[in-house]
Amino acid sequence: MENNRNYFVAIALSVLILIAWQFVYINPKIEKERIAAEQTQANPAAGNQTTAGQTATGQTTTGQTPAGAVPGGNENREQAIAKSARVTIDTPALSGSINLTGARLDDLKLKEYHETVDDKSPIITLFSPADSKDGYFTELGYIGNEASGTVPGPATVWSVKSGEKLTPATPVVLTFTNEKGVDFTRTISVDEHFMFQITDTINNGSGAPVSLSSYGRVTRFNKPTTPSIYVLHEGFIGVIGEHGLNEVAYGKVEDEAPIQPGKTTTGWLGITDKYWAATIVPPQATPYEAKFAHFPDGRPRYQADYKQDAITIAPGQSTDLKALVFAGAKQVPLVDGYEKSYSIPQFDLLIDWGWFYFITKPMFKLMDFFFRYFGNFGVAILLTTIVVKALFFPLASKQYASMANMKKVQPKMEELKKKHGDDRMALQQAMMQLYKEEKINPIAGCWPILLQIPVFFALYKVIYVTIEMRHAPFFGWIQDLSAPDPTSIFNLFGLLPFEVPHMLLIGVWPLIMGVTMFLQMRMNPTPPDPTQAMLFTWMPVVFTFMLASFPAGLVIYWAWNNTLSIAQQAVIMRRHGVKVELFDNLKGLFSRKPKPAE
Repeated sequence: MENNRNYFVAIALSVLILIAWQFVYINPKIEKERIAAEQTQANPAAGNQTTAGQTATGQTTTGQTPAGAVPGGNENREQAIAKSARVTIDTPALSGSINLTGARLDDLKLKEYHETVDDKSPIITLFSPADSKDGYFTELGYIGNEASGTVPGPATVWSVKSGEKLTPATPVVLTFTNEKGVDFTRTISVDEHFMFQITDTINNGSGAPVSLSSYGRVTRFNKPTTPSIYVLHEGFIGVIGEHGLNEVAYGKVEDEAPIQPGKTTTGWLGITDKYWAATIVPPQATPYEAKFAHFPDGRPRYQADYKQDAITIAPGQSTDLKALVFAGAKQVPLVDGYEKSYSIPQFDLLIDWGWFYFITKPMFKLMDFFFRYFGNFGVAILLTTIVVKALFFPLASKQYASMANMKKVQPKMEELKKKHGDDRMALQQAMMQLYKEEKINPIAGCWPILLQIPVFFALYKVIYVTIEMRHAPFFGWIQDLSAPDPTSIFNLFGLLPFEVPHMLLIGVWPLIMGVTMFLQMRMNPTPPDPTQAMLFTWMPVVFTFMLASFPAGLVIYWAWNNTLSIAQQAVIMRRHGVKVELFDNLKGLFSRKPKPAE
């Protein structure tokens, strides 16, 4: 009994640590996100206020990838865009423009996504010019030498050969010819979603061999305003050929030298946020060196870049280089489709599926399957829970059967305790003999719980990281399954005219979850040990407060899972001839206790 008491005390301490983490770290983070969203919605221009500076420059003849920009950046986004000649981008998913200085993608908005659940709120801005405070762009260029002459780089002004607007049906062709007679023709095309294809044709009309290296970079001047949490990677990302997946946090490059995974001929690299990403797939024919770096000089900036080995073009000859740029929302089917159609190695890892990848991604696919039939991700969560319960039914059946058998032999166990008294060794041996005779496995009931922990965590990942869950409604007041239940018992769910502090948002669904958890625990007798009994009573209350700030989709899953577990346990217990304790336990809990005899 003493060991059991220590065990439950350890559980209580673990739960307290989780609560502390939730209230000290997660809740303030969510509150910051809420305030920022409200401010942006109230003043859409506020999010675009920027600082002026000069266009990002960089030497293209030093053998180094351009590092970024010189100090400055006080202009707002609109002013920075108006400074340079541009070609409009207009697709079903994107709006923006190509900066002809550097042929840079530095003006991009995502038409299908808004900053808040309100469809009238501003659409998401992904890229902004380098001259703005929130500068974020993708650029492809070249590094040359004296023999090659000036090659396209950050300051190169390209000319439009054809295409007044970039659409899925109309590519844009840009040209630049240097003083040596080397001609560069760049064709930019885009699909209906977020993939750009850049094809450069280099024609050497100089009369001498030309050697040059291509480079590409994704440069960002600011980190996300809200810090990431441990279940999600935000920052540099790439699959660098045989060097595999590289996930590099912003803080790591701030404190260390640039990260250079190694040289390869395949792969991709870029920067990822929770829902959005910008990546480059370099030309795959020539080896390249990837790098993730932070540059503190002038305006601090973060950069994922690559530099390919030099290629030589003979006089009168030409060569083609093809690269891909993904810039947009990390939609799961879309990312998977790009991996297959463009043969991009492990491009699906752009979405952080976590350690339980083999569970998380299939679970999403199952939920997405139900969503396509019913059009509601909340319903998809409920149906997915039923499927998971069905898959675990054999294990759950063994678990509840073991519990039923344990209840059957409870009188015999009480007799053994009276017989052996304080002789724990003899009691333990007698109980093991009883288990053997009755064919009971005392730890059989633990395995289903342990095996369901990865499933629960995988579902948490699906709801938290996939953009499909962002702003996905359920029914009634739940308009975003990836956000907490917005109601609160402390203002009677909106009946009282005051706003409840975020840390006290104990909504309807967390309460339903707490009630179902309470009922599930009352399916079994209250432990005789006072410490265990206290945990038994207060655990649902603790979890109600703890899960109140979790995504509503996860709370709905937990409440529904508890309900199914209650029904499942009741059926199995009755099949084994064991009385269901729920109603007796509830009656005993609320009935008046008899006064002790004086």
